[in-house]
Amino acid sequence: METVFLVCAITGGTLVVCLLVAGLFGFGSEHDIDHDADTDADDAGHGNALFGMLSVRALTSSLLFFGLGGMTARYYGADELAAFGAALGSGAGVLYLVAAALRAMKRLRSDGTVRVERAVGTTGTVYLRVPGERTGCGKVHLALQNRTVEYQAVTAGGELPTGRPVKVVAVVSADTVEVEPA
Repeated sequence: METVFLVCAITGGTLVVCLLVAGLFGFGSEHDIDHDADTDADDAGHGNALFGMLSVRALTSSLLFFGLGGMTARYYGADELAAFGAALGSGAGVLYLVAAALRAMKRLRSDGTVRVERAVGTTGTVYLRVPGERTGCGKVHLALQNRTVEYQAVTAGGELPTGRPVKVVAVVSADTVEVEPA
């Protein structure tokens, strides 16, 4: 039984190191098995929890700790059945922990896209003068979604000189906003 635990620990450890090295070089992030098995059955959510935990990282970590848990139990004098139980427990525990960590990291993703429609009501500064009565476009700098962005700007009022504080009153297009003096 010690040989089985040793082989599992070596195989799992080697694969974990390979995944770590591959991740450092930008490989492997797309290769996790991510099962979102959607079904129309009445019990659709009951069996998917196990498959939702399966990924290459979680399985290799589980294999490593299965072997380490069994070897540790045998080292401290546990019989084979108790060592196998310890190995299963440590492997299942690590499978759950790694899957939970990966799931939590997946929720941290953000596309980082600035949404121009969120600009209405924000204030900014004229960067290039904005001609009056919508006769042309100028440029404004706005603080939007924790970053400074630059948009073309028009105004229905009089000309707005460079450096003038403005307020966005409407979105004209994907790259143009309508402003008024703040």
